[in-house]
Amino acid sequence: MFKKICLIAALTGISATVFADETPALPYGLSFSGTAALTSDYRYRGMTQTFNDPSVQAGFVLSHESGAYAGVWGSNVDFGGTAHIELDPYIGYATTLDNFAHKPLLDVGLWYYAYPSESDLNWLELYGKLTFNDVLVPGASLLTAVNYTNDFLGLDTDAWYLNATYAVPFGTTGFGGVAALGYTQADDDYFNGEDSYIDWKAGVSYSFASVDGLSAELAAVGTDIDTDGMTHAGKRGVDTGAVFTLTKAF
Repeated sequence: MFKKICLIAALTGISATVFADETPALPYGLSFSGTAALTSDYRYRGMTQTFNDPSVQAGFVLSHESGAYAGVWGSNVDFGGTAHIELDPYIGYATTLDNFAHKPLLDVGLWYYAYPSESDLNWLELYGKLTFNDVLVPGASLLTAVNYTNDFLGLDTDAWYLNATYAVPFGTTGFGGVAALGYTQADDDYFNGEDSYIDWKAGVSYSFASVDGLSAELAAVGTDIDTDGMTHAGKRGVDTGAVFTLTKAF
């Protein structure tokens, strides 16, 4: 079961798809962008997906001027079984709500977690996000998200995930701070005897002025999952640890 629970740990630092400021010109109102990243530990909602080993990740997205988009995101993984690659297709729609304060960006879509060599781990999730700009200070953003699935970890059960992430620049230095808090609620006791847990992230980032789209982040990431009875590797996979990530957006 830990292999499947580890699975929920692996994306975002969604590593969510990052859209570049400048994208190649395409016909029919289309644009293309993506990211490539190296990270010291692939953590998804606080839990490792690589037994605390490094990961190489990449994502690509094709967007339309209407707000519709489709993409794919991939990473190496290690759950102790035959799954070694995660390859996630997704589709969605994003639009700015101009009639609201801060003009938040509404983003809704479907994300499919896919493991080509171990397809029984595959599952589909619905997501909705609101991103508010210039929160408290100029340039800062607040992301709020709600995720739902009726096939959690491919186990045919319901689960919800709630998240809030705040990112703030430190003036014009190129440095910034990030803090995130998440809550997972499932219909069964998947988390070492509990049906829910909290995850968190707190760190600093740096955007390189000399290389367009290149950024680095050092963060503490962890969960409140009770580790009693877990192996040493299991404990390390959910306890708070330092994660360094280097990302290039294009």
